[in-house]
Amino acid sequence: MATNAFSLRQVIAQHPARRDDIGTLVTRRPLPGPTLDQLDPFLFLNHHGPQVYPPHNQGLPFGPHPHRGFETVTFILDGSLAHADSAQHQSVIHAGGVQWMTAGSGIVHAEISPPEFLQEGGPLEILQLWINLPSRLKMSEPRYVGLQRDAIPAIALLGNEDASGAELNLIAGQWKDQTGPIDTLTGVFMSTLRLDAGASVALPVAPGRQVFLYVIDGDVTISGEPAKAHHLIEVDRQGDGLTIEAHSQARLVFGHGDVIDEPVYSHGPFVMTTREEIVEAIEDYQAGKFGGLGA
Repeated sequence: MATNAFSLRQVIAQHPARRDDIGTLVTRRPLPGPTLDQLDPFLFLNHHGPQVYPPHNQGLPFGPHPHRGFETVTFILDGSLAHADSAQHQSVIHAGGVQWMTAGSGIVHAEISPPEFLQEGGPLEILQLWINLPSRLKMSEPRYVGLQRDAIPAIALLGNEDASGAELNLIAGQWKDQTGPIDTLTGVFMSTLRLDAGASVALPVAPGRQVFLYVIDGDVTISGEPAKAHHLIEVDRQGDGLTIEAHSQARLVFGHGDVIDEPVYSHGPFVMTTREEIVEAIEDYQAGKFGGLGA
């Protein structure tokens, strides 16, 4: 693993994902948490599962609800997820796929289990990440992209001399000569990583960008610091890269974005820059300006 060209970013803190189950849905949340309110521009992460649903289950509990002012990125690690929204998008995304939704000026959506999952049950593991939008883009037109696994480039990363390897699934942004399928409003880079035991990778990040790094599972060392599963790893913004070494099979979410550095006022499903904008969002939703969902 060559790191000579890197000024390594250092680990500042590791923030544990705390259990906060939603009914029967196993849920862990590292962000926000007691030790970290946000990681600008990254606002929120829920880790649902892993768990196995029995046949004839009730499925996911996320019926129609509104959003304004930010974006959601949903990683379907196992199982399946049905999406519908007030901008007339519908899809069912399966394991390995991703959903990227820009709530923008306002959208109502539902994230539920498809009928076959309700009938048959099965394994389920899903992550949902919220990414803030700057004030100039908060009222953008809502949009949605749902991608199955085969639409996401799987890039083999060189392993070390032990012939262990790693794979980067490129969702958004540039990796060498490849471009992720999601064209983001703010130039966010987003990917998932899978590392074999013994793999070592070096990941470049432009100076000043905020890194988002969550260890889904596995035993890893990040820039020389042992890191734990179910932890959000906060690193500084001074260097131009970081390294990851895997001591077992491991999966991570790896992204980065420009810092927005604006006030954040949030209330439930709305994230704006002033209290007045939150009040306006609530009033607009109650007035039906976000639209609704049919049957």
